[in-house]
Amino acid sequence: MHPFWITAFLDLTPDDLGPTVAHWAAVTGYGVSTTRGDDGEFASLLPADGDPHLKVQRLGEGPTRIHLDLHVAEVVPAVERAVGLGARLLAEEGEYAVLESPGGFVFCFVTHRAVVRPAAVDWGGHTSLVDQVCLDVPPRLLDPEVTFWAEVTGWPVQPPSGEFRRLSSPPQSPLQLLVQRLDDDQERVTAHLDLSSSDRAAETARHEALGARVDGVFDEWTAMRPPAGPAYCITDRVPAT
Repeated sequence: MHPFWITAFLDLTPDDLGPTVAHWAAVTGYGVSTTRGDDGEFASLLPADGDPHLKVQRLGEGPTRIHLDLHVAEVVPAVERAVGLGARLLAEEGEYAVLESPGGFVFCFVTHRAVVRPAAVDWGGHTSLVDQVCLDVPPRLLDPEVTFWAEVTGWPVQPPSGEFRRLSSPPQSPLQLLVQRLDDDQERVTAHLDLSSSDRAAETARHEALGARVDGVFDEWTAMRPPAGPAYCITDRVPAT
């Protein structure tokens, strides 16, 4: 019971919601759907082509964070399998279930259909695409977390590269999964979004013009701090089509 699609959710405090949605709509070039949910707490970022893989949720409590939706054919067997692999079931409501990974990262199983991966956006000289979620894992949790996500997704783990472990996603997946071993021994696993770009410097300048600031420049990526919401990275990976 492996997922056929993955969606990244920006879970936002009421204060972060407006500026974060505005920033990510500008960063991606996507439209914003009408709100839905009992209290209008959900919205999707809508690419010009392809199915949505980025969504937002207004939180009633707790800090801003990221969670994943794993889209499966049936929720119950997916939950049973994940729990057998070490996940903790937090809530189950028929069409969806909320769980935590062994390292405490929140994810959901859902059954919504999606099949068409969005293309990279052309910014007139370079392209970019949000196409990766990086799980930030404290050292003591690295091995069980990598094993868990490889088993849950059915994606094999590539050979280690420094502090990184990459799962080999299928071509139709809108998001890749990267696991990063942190230096700090934080309490639980967190995550951030990564953009691929054909020109990191140009993409970074575009984000700065949208109000983000550079938090650090590294050999293959640049860490960014947006006006509101979680930090993210721009990488040298060329967006795949």
